[in-house]
Order: sequence, then C-alpha cells, then structure tokens
Amino acid sequence: MKVSRSLFAAILVVSGFTAGVSCNARAARTSDDGQAPAMRAVTPRGALSLQELDLTRLFEESSPSVVFITSITMRRDLFRLNVMEIPQGTGSGFVWDRDGRIVTNYHVIRNAHKAQVTLADQSTWDATLVGAAPEKDLAVLRIEAPRDRLKPIRVGSSHDLMVGQSVLAIGNPFGFDQTLTTGIISALGREIESVNRIPIRDVIQTDAAINPGNSGGPLLDSAGRLIGVNTLIYTPSGASAGIGFAIPIDTVNWVVTDLIAYGHIRRPTLGVELLSDQLARRYGIEGAAVLEVVDGSGAQRAGLRPTTRDRRGRILLGDVIVAIDGEQIQSGAELRLALERRKAGESVLVTVRRDRNELEFHVTLSQ
Repeated sequence: MKVSRSLFAAILVVSGFTAGVSCNARAARTSDDGQAPAMRAVTPRGALSLQELDLTRLFEESSPSVVFITSITMRRDLFRLNVMEIPQGTGSGFVWDRDGRIVTNYHVIRNAHKAQVTLADQSTWDATLVGAAPEKDLAVLRIEAPRDRLKPIRVGSSHDLMVGQSVLAIGNPFGFDQTLTTGIISALGREIESVNRIPIRDVIQTDAAINPGNSGGPLLDSAGRLIGVNTLIYTPSGASAGIGFAIPIDTVNWVVTDLIAYGHIRRPTLGVELLSDQLARRYGIEGAAVLEVVDGSGAQRAGLRPTTRDRRGRILLGDVIVAIDGEQIQSGAELRLALERRKAGESVLVTVRRDRNELEFHVTLSQ
C-alpha cells in the first residue's frame, strides 16, 4: 500500500510539472491579448550591387552552355557472369557548336565504354567520341540533340590575360550541377603534366574553387568568354585549396579544331623518330635523340643523321636535337611542343649535337 501511494504521488508530481511546462509554452506563444504573434516584418533589401548584377547575368547567359558528363564502363557480375554498364565517373564540359560537339577533359572519359551528356535543361543524350588528345588532356564528344537545345559557349582569348583579372568557373563539383565559383587569375605561364606525361605549357592558375567534378568545365572572364578549360587542382586533401589550373583557350581552340577535322592532333614533323625520354634520361642524354630518319622527309634532305650500329654491333648515337629556331630543346616532349606551333611547309633552323660538335640544318616541315 505504501508503494502504491508513493507511485501515485510521483505521478502527480510529474503530471503537474508537465502541465506547468505546457502552460508556460502556451503563454509564450500568445501575446497579452491572447492572440498568436505575427511573423517578423521583412526588411527591404534594396537593389543588388552592380557586381552582383554582373555575376548573376553572366551565370544566366553562360550556364546553358555547360553540361554534366557521366562516363560509363562495363563490369561483369561475379555471381551471375552478366555484363552490365555502371557509372565510372562524372565531370563537366561545354557546348562547342550547334552540331552537338561537346568539349571536355580527356581524363573525364578515359577508359570509358561510353559517355552520356546532360544538358542544362536536364535532358540526357548518349555521346560518341569525335577525337581525343591525351597530351593536351582534351577530348571532343558529339550528341544528336536538336540545334535549338544547344547554346555554344562564347570563345575568348588567353594570350592577353593578366594576373588579377576576375574569372568564373561553372561546373559540377561532387555532382552538384550548374555550380558557380569566382576568383581571380593567380598566375600565368604555369606548366602541368598530361595523363601521358607530356607537359602542357602556358596553363592558367586560378583561386576560383575547382573541385572533383569541375574537370572539363569552362573558366570564363568577366565578359563571359571562355578563356580556359578547368583541368586540375593542387591539393593535399582532395578538395579545393585555392590552386586550380586551366588549359588556355588559345591552345584549346587549335586542338579542338584538329580533333574535329582529324580525330587527333595533326602536328607538322621533321621526319624523325626519337629515342624515348625515359631511355634518354637513363643514358644522360639532354635533348631529343634521333633514332631513325624517314625516307624522303625534310630531315633526310637536310642531312640529319640517325642512330646506327657499327660492324661490331656497337650503337653509334645519331644526332641529338638541342634547339629549334634558337629555342632550347631538352627532351622529345619539348621538341613536340616546339613543332606544334609551326605549320607544314615551314622551314625551321634545327641545331643538333653530333659527336662533340654543334651543327645547324634548315629543315622543311611536312605533315
């Protein structure tokens, strides 16, 4: 009986406390006249600043040109042995023209079985590969979308950029599509390495936040023109650390033109085959070592000498190219970079190291 009374008393105490809290809460939610209080009045904001208006206008004009890219690969189910398609990764890109060509980074679609492109209107299209340039980390896809759904991006220039200029990046970081970040050009003339370990020069450095998923998206100037393709971030954590890199549009423009026309970069050539840079470094060779000279080429007509063997089978190193038109060449990769700025039919002054002497040859470039 004592237990029951104690329990009953405890229930009364708890009930009283709960009722008190409830009454206090009701009192707090009502005013003195018993009516619920009105919502706080909104303070008028006023007009947006000119800078904000410019940013919103640039985003509205440019974002329809930006696309979301999903690369797809094939995997076999270990239990059922069925082959199925699964997403491999995502990235960004942009509409190049009304024929449905889409530009992105090569590493976004590398090793993919196929790719899908989602436009700003959320329609998704299967894409075919037009061409790829791993050495520039660029690729061109094509979709069969109606022309009225495609808004080509406006193209600018990069040779006249200045450190401190404002820039905008639009892309799909971590899968969040149509994301805008802003910043400035932090530096110019940087050099990064492509997926096949060939340098990409004159790269733009920016502090605009670039994260995984931004790859292949556009870097725009304050006029809304394309000045670069976001391709790489420097980060110890995997997220943006304020150091991002974009391939300059002056490079993108001629690379994309070649990819559309030929499916690959079509460089002029001296007419030589080179020793790989890895072997050249192993043997301490500085320059581009000539292994073979192509018959009928400009190099053969000029008199460049290939690598051969003597009667005892010993290797006789051929010419080592050390300069093109006075520009120092320290590797085969640097030679390819020097030649890509020339055209077939041009004559270049080639400086070679032969034995212990330096010789010069005028070589006509061929395609």
